[in-house]
Amino acid sequence: MAEIFGFDAYAPKEIAERVETIGVAKARLSFFSLLTLGMLAGGFIGLGALYFTLITSDSGLSFAASRVLGGLAFSLGLILVVVAGAELFTGNNLLVMAWASRRISTGELFKNWAIAYFANFVGAIGLVLLVVLSNQWQANSGAVGVNAVKIAVVKTGLPFWEAFFRAILCNILVCLAVWLALAGRSVADKILAIIFPISLFVAAGFEHSIANMYFIPLGIFLREQVQIAGVEQLTWFGLISNLVPVTLGNIVGGGLMVALVYHFVYRYRVEG
Repeated sequence: MAEIFGFDAYAPKEIAERVETIGVAKARLSFFSLLTLGMLAGGFIGLGALYFTLITSDSGLSFAASRVLGGLAFSLGLILVVVAGAELFTGNNLLVMAWASRRISTGELFKNWAIAYFANFVGAIGLVLLVVLSNQWQANSGAVGVNAVKIAVVKTGLPFWEAFFRAILCNILVCLAVWLALAGRSVADKILAIIFPISLFVAAGFEHSIANMYFIPLGIFLREQVQIAGVEQLTWFGLISNLVPVTLGNIVGGGLMVALVYHFVYRYRVEG
């Protein structure tokens, strides 16, 4: 296949087979392994979000420069997930391929999603607490903290359907980033494959449920220190109101519009 495509990478049909096989392995991880790797993923995505918050706190950057640089910085999160190894709920929406081929059951699919989602939340909240206790948010004369609260206010202020459709677009790009990373044979291949889809979704302002588990709680913890318009909506209910449409949108974007589409293109009628 490498000769046909002219480069040393897995062809799309081979990627589909790899995604399916990896999905079976992910669905059958032990509870402890999935929980631990899920907490790592929540922390890793939170580190990308931390990096994004730091970069975009610089008021001297133009809008475009701020968004592009912030998006590049946020890519660190998925790079850590893919290269270092972790279980991310949004990336695991690709397990739909293994489910559609009947290689894993509906119960195994939802069990993986539920544990990964909960573990991602624990990992993200853990990083939020470290950031708050370390006073990292006071960097740039407190501008980082102000930016963190502004980001959280914007996210909790999104109407349901706007958040839902932004989340669809987000996880199309996240799952495509994972898909492209699986085409690569080296660490450099995987990193390069991840950067452009992830930096686009961040720069465009799309919604990622696990990233929001860092962004919004950080705003909640800092709301007393940073008083800006809209800070009153930074509550745990506000977090849930954001996560419901964003989580559903992420599932549609990754599970249906990437995994299921590629299943029908490359794996439909192929025996598992």
